[in-house]
Amino acid sequence: MEDLIITTDGAVGRIRLNRPKAIHALNTAMCAGVLDALEAWREDAAIRCVVIDHAEGRGFCAGGDIRMLADSGATDGAEARAFFHTEYRMNHRLFTYAKDTVAFMDGITMGGGVGISQPCRYRVATENTKLAMPETGIGLFPDVGGGWYLSRLPGRIGQYLALTGHRLDGAETHALGLATHYLPADRVEEAKTRLAQTPDDVAGVLDALAVAPGAAALLAHRADIDRLFASDRLEEVFAALEADASDFARDTLSTLKTKSPQTMKVSLKLLLDGRTMPTFEDEMRQEYAVGARVVQRHDFLEGVRAVIVDKDNAPRWDPATPEGVSDHVIDQIFAPLPDAEAWTPY
Repeated sequence: MEDLIITTDGAVGRIRLNRPKAIHALNTAMCAGVLDALEAWREDAAIRCVVIDHAEGRGFCAGGDIRMLADSGATDGAEARAFFHTEYRMNHRLFTYAKDTVAFMDGITMGGGVGISQPCRYRVATENTKLAMPETGIGLFPDVGGGWYLSRLPGRIGQYLALTGHRLDGAETHALGLATHYLPADRVEEAKTRLAQTPDDVAGVLDALAVAPGAAALLAHRADIDRLFASDRLEEVFAALEADASDFARDTLSTLKTKSPQTMKVSLKLLLDGRTMPTFEDEMRQEYAVGARVVQRHDFLEGVRAVIVDKDNAPRWDPATPEGVSDHVIDQIFAPLPDAEAWTPY
């Protein structure tokens, strides 16, 4: 079975993720295939817009090939770096693509799924959408542009999402601007049909089929999140949560205590830097340097063991506390790579 189905439907270029047993998680070949398709259509006047969705199965895209990344990280990391290099080029190419792009985030949209959908000009959520960047739970961090997208959310919601891995539903995804449109799932196929009929009016097609998504539950906690996650220092976030008597603070603290202290600190710095990154290219260059190092560190290998391999969900983080992760270690992780090893967009 092909992991990626590339077709055209009239003047619409279609990219369909097709690894249903892995919830369409991306591998290196899939990212390379997306890049090839985008390049082929870039100057093809017959293609007016590009649609990215998934074939059969219950999710849009659950992320990347985590087990491969861990196997590679346990050795020389070369295969992991090759994956990141290709995936980030795909992210950047979508971000800078001149033609209209549409992602249908119908179902699970996590990690790499966020990375392939957020650069698109139009992003469609449904009642099935479950969008999250849950990487700190496996000793990784919200990459694929997470430092760019999350740092631009209202208030401190991005920091909350990056640290907790909270899953947004379709209404919340739309309310935060991570989706441009909210469609009932049973209208998604109609939208694709109409796009093939009028590929030059993507906004008109989606506007006509969109409905009001209902209340975004997370926004009820907006003031709490802004207050409790006000600091860019993890120790101060923990202290704020510990000093707060609310159920929300208690539950959030409990969640954070299951995550990797090292990669929670990485995430906070990523968002702090990302907010003022001059370009998305700069963002991806930094994330690549960070990712190349994090996949070879203890917490990622241990997180994958605990969550994906042994499934005991009892990772032994090292260091085990926020205080144990020194600023020096974070600086080492974020140091730019030598020019010969650095990420480039082409």
